[in-house]
Amino acid sequence: MANPLNLNRVEMPRQLAGERAQNFDEVALGYTFEQMKEEASRCLSCVKKNCVRGCPVGIDITSFISALCADDLSGALAAIKEKNALPGICGRVCPQETQCESHCVLDKKGAPVAIGRLERYVADWARSHSQPAGERKPSTDKRVAVVGSGPAGLTCAAALARLGHQVTLLEALHVAGGVLMYGIPEFRLPKNIVQEEVEYVCSLGVKMEFNSVVGKIDTVDELLQNGYDAVFLGTGAGLPMMLGVPGENLSGVYSANEYLTRVNLMKAYRFPEYDTPIRRGQQVAVIGGGNVAMDAARCALRLGAQQVSIVYRRSDAEMPARREEIENAREEGVRFVMLSGVKGFVGDERGWVVAMNCFEMELGDPDASGRRRPVPKPDSDFRLDVDVAVVALGTSPNPLIAQTTSGLEITSRGTLVADESTGRTNKAGVWAGGDAVTGAATVISAMGAARRAAEDIDSYLRA
Repeated sequence: MANPLNLNRVEMPRQLAGERAQNFDEVALGYTFEQMKEEASRCLSCVKKNCVRGCPVGIDITSFISALCADDLSGALAAIKEKNALPGICGRVCPQETQCESHCVLDKKGAPVAIGRLERYVADWARSHSQPAGERKPSTDKRVAVVGSGPAGLTCAAALARLGHQVTLLEALHVAGGVLMYGIPEFRLPKNIVQEEVEYVCSLGVKMEFNSVVGKIDTVDELLQNGYDAVFLGTGAGLPMMLGVPGENLSGVYSANEYLTRVNLMKAYRFPEYDTPIRRGQQVAVIGGGNVAMDAARCALRLGAQQVSIVYRRSDAEMPARREEIENAREEGVRFVMLSGVKGFVGDERGWVVAMNCFEMELGDPDASGRRRPVPKPDSDFRLDVDVAVVALGTSPNPLIAQTTSGLEITSRGTLVADESTGRTNKAGVWAGGDAVTGAATVISAMGAARRAAEDIDSYLRA
């Protein structure tokens, strides 16, 4: 018999706003066992499994929740890891509210099952309970190079290793994780959780090579010539977009990539243990309205800023960041300066930024994205005093791979051209997926593309 409708969604405990704004500890504290059981019991175990169709990697969600209801934590973990090698990450940073949870029958009543929070519970349980490595098929003796160890690269590498292929993961930095390590703050995604997920991928037999900049040390062509049977490009989109306004080269004006890399990968968040060179401003402005902008603003607060402002050219309704992250930022004291653009930055005699020249905007007709286009409001200039400014307008792929790979097709935006369902590029033996193809997107969408590519690579290698 189906469960009766239960619209009382169990909220996840969090640090209090005033406390968490002063530290880099994880904001969301996770469910207790009792809270997990209560939330899992809300699942109706629908026959059609609409939630699965909403998951980019196709996790059998009803099966893992049913296992939780039966107190079978190992079974729940196995059901998740059949399709997702990184549940501790996805349970924290994936926008489930627009994916699996939006397909939940209970969402029609405004209270979908908290699928992401349940996934996080399973992953956290697994961290404290020894689990066997995933099963692997017999070796095919085929070699695959996976370039980039972000969510796409880790997912593709894990899937191919489980299918019996010899996988080498080539990472340009000194640590694995890509954007999961340098882009997402500790209070949203603790670094030790990322590294434990990396260790799981390695336990499947994946070999890691760090400080390996493909395009400099070896090109993609050379990888194919030197014994690799296939190459997957999961190089992400790490080239920041800037405003192109006067004063953008002043000291104290950062791209969000640089700012977050200094805070996260270079461990400025652990000052004074790590004395990372970064300006800890008192008046900080972050330009942009996405998740990266929220991350940068909340980091600035935790680094000691007296006032942090989000400057965004549209209204609250158009902000692309997750509502949860916007709410967290507001609760912590971030100020939102909406419908505002930036004309330029003002510096002092030493070359440090001291202010931004801004102007008000209003919303006009919808643009190609379907959102109303912001247009300048006449005679509306104003000045915002700042000593640090962070530009968080998005990213594009680094052109190195495209420039050093013969015949590889790219778009006018610099993204790689790859088939959406298979990840195949126009170059034989080369696949691509994630932000390198789509431009900056979500962790789980990159993982979904990587899984599809791994399946196609497997078929190619076995043909």
